[in-house]
This record gives sequence, C-alpha cells and structure tokens, in this order.
Amino acid sequence: MNTPPMPPVRGFAPTTGLPGLDAVLSGVAPGDNIVWQIQSLDDYRALVQPYAAAALAQQRRLIYFRFAAHPALLDEGCGAEIHHPRPEDGFDAFVDQVHSVIEAAGAETLHVFDCLSDLADIWQSDRMLGNFFRLTCPRLFDLDTVTYFGVLRHRHAHTAMDTITDTTQYLLDVFRCRERLYIKPIKVQHRSAAVMNLIHAWEAGDHFRPVADSGTVAEILAGSGWPGLEDAQRRSHWQQLFDAARTVSALRAAGAPDTAAEAHWFARLAHMLFPDERGLQRLLERYLTLDDLLAVRARMIGIGIIGGKAAGMLVARAVLRRDAPALHARLEAHDSFYVGSEVFDTFFVHNGLWWVRRRQRDPDGFLQGLEGATGARARILEGRFPDATVRQFEAMLDYFGEWPFIVRSSSRLEDRYGNAFAGQYDSVFCVNQGSREQRLASLLAAVREVYASTLSEQALRYRQRRGLLDEHEQMALLIMRVSGTAGGRYFHPHAAGVGLSVNPYPWNPRIDMKAGVVRLVAGLGTRAVDRADDDYTRLIALNAPELRPETNFGAIARHAQRRMDTLDLERNTIVTGPFGELVRGQQDFPEALFTTREGPDRPAFLTFDGLIGRTGFVADLRLLLACLHAAYAHPVEIEFALNVMPDGAYRINLLQCRPMQVRSVEGVTEVEPPAAAARLLSARGAVIGPGRVIRPDRIVYVRPAAYGALNQADRLAVTRVLGRLNARADGRCVLMLGPGRWGSKDPFLGIPVLFSEINHVAALCEIVAMHDTLVPDVSLGTHFLNELIEADLLYFALFPKLAGNEIDEAAMLRWPNRLSELLPGDAHWGGVIQVAEPAPGALTLYADAAAQRLAVTIATASGEETVSAGA
Repeated sequence: MNTPPMPPVRGFAPTTGLPGLDAVLSGVAPGDNIVWQIQSLDDYRALVQPYAAAALAQQRRLIYFRFAAHPALLDEGCGAEIHHPRPEDGFDAFVDQVHSVIEAAGAETLHVFDCLSDLADIWQSDRMLGNFFRLTCPRLFDLDTVTYFGVLRHRHAHTAMDTITDTTQYLLDVFRCRERLYIKPIKVQHRSAAVMNLIHAWEAGDHFRPVADSGTVAEILAGSGWPGLEDAQRRSHWQQLFDAARTVSALRAAGAPDTAAEAHWFARLAHMLFPDERGLQRLLERYLTLDDLLAVRARMIGIGIIGGKAAGMLVARAVLRRDAPALHARLEAHDSFYVGSEVFDTFFVHNGLWWVRRRQRDPDGFLQGLEGATGARARILEGRFPDATVRQFEAMLDYFGEWPFIVRSSSRLEDRYGNAFAGQYDSVFCVNQGSREQRLASLLAAVREVYASTLSEQALRYRQRRGLLDEHEQMALLIMRVSGTAGGRYFHPHAAGVGLSVNPYPWNPRIDMKAGVVRLVAGLGTRAVDRADDDYTRLIALNAPELRPETNFGAIARHAQRRMDTLDLERNTIVTGPFGELVRGQQDFPEALFTTREGPDRPAFLTFDGLIGRTGFVADLRLLLACLHAAYAHPVEIEFALNVMPDGAYRINLLQCRPMQVRSVEGVTEVEPPAAAARLLSARGAVIGPGRVIRPDRIVYVRPAAYGALNQADRLAVTRVLGRLNARADGRCVLMLGPGRWGSKDPFLGIPVLFSEINHVAALCEIVAMHDTLVPDVSLGTHFLNELIEADLLYFALFPKLAGNEIDEAAMLRWPNRLSELLPGDAHWGGVIQVAEPAPGALTLYADAAAQRLAVTIATASGEETVSAGA
C-alpha cells in the first residue's frame, strides 16, 4: 500500500470504465458488489483495468487487496493503494485484516480483490470462501462502495456459490467461445429483469452486442464449458483432495504402496482435519494412518477440523492398537460421526451471529449481549442450518435408527496440552425415540445447545483466565452411540468412569501416585464427571485396588453409590433414580460383580468388588493408562464405559482421552513442619495436589456455625461475597476455608461457588462440619476438581472430630477482620466471613501429599504468637 489517499470528489458516479457495459448493466450504483465468474485471470484483468483507470481518473480512492498467488491485476505505482492481507494466517485473521482496511477507508471507496478462488485453495474449503464473502459484501454495501471480485467458473461447490449469489448485487458469467469474450448476467439486483435473458458479446472497444437468436445462443453456450447436468453433483474442494488421497491409499491395498505420496497426503489431510497443535500432530503422525483419516472423512457432516475431543479419542484407540494390541482387541468398537468446525462457522455467519461472537473476544466487554430474549444465546437456539447440512444429519439419523447417541463438544481449543476445557462446553444426550421428524428436531436442538455453550459466561471466563479470549475458537462435534444393552425401558452402560494416569489423592502410604486411579459408577458416566452432591462413587487406586478411603463395611455402605443416571426410552429423557429400582428386572446387569452384601438377608450395595477382585479390569485399566501416558509423554485422563457380556467377558468403550492438566507430579518432598511450631490448623486424610510449602498472607474463613444458621438465600449471598473477595486477591497468597463441599450445587451441603469465584486462591479447605455423615467428596475426574488441578490449587479436607485434625478458630478470629475495608458494601457479613491478614511471613502451610497430612503454622517471636499482636 504505498500511496496516500486522494481527496474525495463530490458527485459519486461509479462506472465500470466501459460505457457499453454500464449500459448493459443499467448503470453501476454506490453499494454495488460485482462478482465476475471467470474462466481465466486474463479475462478478469481485462475488466479490472478499465474500472481502475476510470476510478483514478475521477480521483477516487482505489484499494487493491493483493493476497493470491496469481500475477497481479494492478501494478505497483498505478495509483491504487495496495494492501496485502494474509489468508495463510487463517480465516479469522484474514477477515480482521481485510475489514480493518475497509473500515479505515470509509464510504464511497472503490475496491478490487484478487481472484477469491485462491482463498479456497489456501483454506482448503469452498464453504469458508462463501463465508468470507457473506461477511464482507454487506459491509461494503453499507459503506456505498463499489467492489470487484473474481471467482473461477465451475471450480467451487454449490454451498459457496449459492452464498455468493444470494449476497452480491451483481453476478456476471464471463467466458470465451471462438476467441470472443461473452458476458452473461446471472444476477442483476434492482435492475431490468430483461438483462438477465441476454448474452452480450464484447466487441471492439467498449461495445457490447446482445445475442438475440436462439441458434447462436445455443452454439455459444454449448462451447462455453458448461459442465452438464452432473454439475449438480460437483465435488467440493475437500472431496477432490480426499479422492486423490484415496487413490494413493488404494495402491497399498493393491500391493504397490507409494510411501512418499502417502506421507504427503497424510500430512495434508491431518492439517485439514485436526487442530494445529504440535503435541497432537506428533501423536497423529506416529499412530494414525492415511486410511484412518479417510475413514474419518467418510463419517463427517460438513468439513473443517473435528476438534480436540474427537482427536483424543481416535489417537487413544490408535495408541492401543499399536502398543497394546491384545487390550485393543477387547475394546468396544465405535462408529462415531464428526461434525466439522465449518458447520459451526457457517451457522454463525448465516444466522447473523458472527459479529456477536467476535465481540466476545474483547476483554472489556466479552460478557455483553449474551442473555435475554434478543441475546446471543436465544438467537443461537433459534438458528437455522443450511439444507445440505440438514440432509447429512438426516442420513446419520437413518444410520442410527432409534439407538440413543450423544452430541459432544469437540472444539478447536478443547483437550489440548495445557487447556482441557473440562466441563466448559455442553454435551447433550439424544434418547432418539419417536418419528424421524421428532428425532431430527431433537438432534438439531442438541447441536444448537452445544453451539450456544461456546458463548456461556462459564466458558468465556475460562478462556479469559487461560489467556484464550483472542483465540479463534471453533466448535466441532463428536456424535457417539451411547454404550449399553437395548431391550428394556432404561438404557445405560453397566458402568462408566474416569481414569487418571497419575493419582493426585494417595489416601494411603501404599498407594503409588504414578499407578493411576479410577473413579467408577454404575450407569451413565455423568455421575463420574459431574459432581453428584447426593451420592458417592467408587475410587480405585490401581496399584492397591483393595484399599478404600473408608475403613469398615458400615462406612463403605454409607458412602456407596445409591443413585444412578440412565436414559428413559419411554419418557425420551435422561433420568436419575435409585440404583436398585432402575436395574430391577435387567437380566444382563452383572449384579454379582458389582454389589456386595454384609449378610445373606442384607441389602446389596454397589462396591464393584467382584469386578475388581475377580476379573482383569484393574490390570487392563492400569495398562491402558500407562500406554497412553507413555505415548503422550504426559499424564492423561480418560473417560470410558464398560459392559459385561453374557459369557462374563467385559468390553471397555474408550470414549475420551486428553492430557491431564497437572503442573507437577512429584511436588515438594520435604514438607515436615518444625516440631515446636505453633499450629493454626492440622489436617489428615484428604490432600489433593502435589506436596508443597507456601506462605499464606490472607485467610478467608467462612465460620461453620454462622454459615450453618443461614437460609438458602443468605448462603448464596455469602457465596457471591467470596467471589468478590477472590477478585480482590491482589496477588496475595490466599488460604480459603469453609464448611462442606466447595462447588456443591446444594447450599445445604456446602458452598456453591463457581470456579471463577475461587480461581485466585492458593489453597482451599473443606471443613467437614455441616453433617456428621458427610465425608469430603474426592471427586477425581470431575470437571470442578479438574479445574482445581489445572490451576495447581491445593485442596484439602479437615475433619474436626477425628484425631490429627484441629483448627484454632479463636486464634483466627483475633486478627482484625478486613472484610469491611475490602468490600464496604458487604461489611454486614463480617459475622460469617473473617478476612485476616497476618504479618508477612507469619503463616506457613506444609502439605505432604504422600503422607496425606497438612499443617499451617504460626511464627512466634520471643515466645509470643504473632497473632496476639492483633488482639
């Protein structure tokens, strides 16, 4: 771009620079976007140059967007401003680069774009070419500009060309026959309809002659390169690439492999299908094959990347296929479908939501305009899909029949090294019962629900915390058959769970943290990944599976799973109910492996003792996690389902694998506090996170007795105060203590904080004092705990009634309460929330994860505790 803008000239009278063409088109008006559908670049250049010359003669500002690999349409020094946006930077960045120039140039500017077909080549997507035009053309119209675009004839899929045709004011077909150039208007908005019926021959100078007789018209069109009726099935840019790769793959099947060509096509297709992350690409190259990628394409709806969750599932299965083939043979097969990320982009573009979504990248206003009747979420839930996409969804429904499936988020940023996005986006079960029309409506509603979750406050705040607001997030989908046995009213797998290759909660010295841990439930895995405040799960340390946090059968029975999630095929919804009632009459349910009785006439409790002690389940899970950990060179987390066959054998359905977001496995080993040190608190029994020594300089203490006396509304109010205190952490090392379960959905079982309300805390203590029978919910693998581990936040429980546990509340309350200074509007909660700031260095927290004990000591000076200075 090297030419300063020219002063505007009054009386804007745009022209093509060819008076004869202006007459054919009944004139060119401000706001017109003119798309030339060309056979060759020379034909486009022949139209661009007189247009540019006329603009410069009128002293109009002319901007040339130069981005394609083809020769330039206008030369440097011609008088036009030349800008060089970079489509190689990605769709989102390219849109921003182009639109920033358009906005800076303002109204009544003239523009020329390189041939847009190069964008499809660079992005490997016809649809994204159409999406770019859909975003750009209306803004140029609003600014009363006149703009030239070129696009190659018969090159692009109907999805792209239909979008361009619907959006532009002019679409003109340009072709040669017998060395003469012809122009045939396809769309001439707000002009004489008669123009649509005529072909014009460009003769000498600027004369355009209409072709009126049918014989000549037929001859011209027959020689125009028209592709024939099969053009209705014209293959997309993507499909052409995959067909070429399929030809190479066929050589191997025929016994004559071309390894160099296979490597070329694998690299190209992997870049098209999967997020461009170094760790993931390394795994893909090592474990997947070209045939794997072709198999993915065969089950795709739309195009684009298939996201992190789908990639993790495919990689994990491929790792086991190569490194543990016997175990891989015992996996339950999957027949998943993938919805490409460009279905998401196109949905937002075509429903007028693209710019709403872009505004959510602004750190100062990313939560604005999301809710309410006209908010983004409501508009997403009412959005429409292109007909071609709906037809693909219908074909998938026909494949599944009435078998239940789940629509799972699989975004570009999800399940990456460093950012798990665990629980940030929705996944929606489709029970899939009823007429085809009803089932399609439910499926489309589920897809919209997942799309809407990308703009939820929870997801946006997560992205803000992780420095990802400015990243271009795209939502792909993984649609999976629900694992289970058909035949009854209730549908579910026999069991499901979460496995971690590193155990952050070694509750017994015999437990090897590096051996891994499993959190197991009966029924759907929702109770393993979402915190269930009304129930418990089975925790299995894989090197010592017989060990339990509970010490006797009475405790085991009290803390056994009692409720189960399942799909109710009659009511067409997911339900929760007592385990015994939901499995009653299910002949296939492996009760002998899953339940234990204290005596012959006693009720059965879910312990999974038979599965653990009499099958190879524990050994298989340990091997599975070890293989994946080694392949990823990083701790991993998996989700799985399990079904027991009539012959007693079991099948594991590996549903998900992602890098476990743990910052350290070893932690600090020397964590013994000085023997003579005064203690503010001591805890034994539940320390989650690597060992460490930290120096808290602020304590936020929710007094159990005072909190326990509050009604529900007041408990929620106190929770929001804690969130405001969290926001005022000001870089301090904060120790936060409170009664019951942190993150509980039930205020009567704990403190219902969101993670964003405690994310600046260094250590979080659960005081088990609200109910005598309530033990800390060691929710390994749940989304809430995953966020604690990802943030390297220490979590521990304190049992005031058990030996080795104590808290000196009186000492804590002797420090002045700073709540009124930090939050004057919340000072009336001073009797419930104590905010203390001891002298610098006064407190030291020693957390010994291996020994499952923790202490907070108070420094003394001249034999006096520093706490007394504030009394």
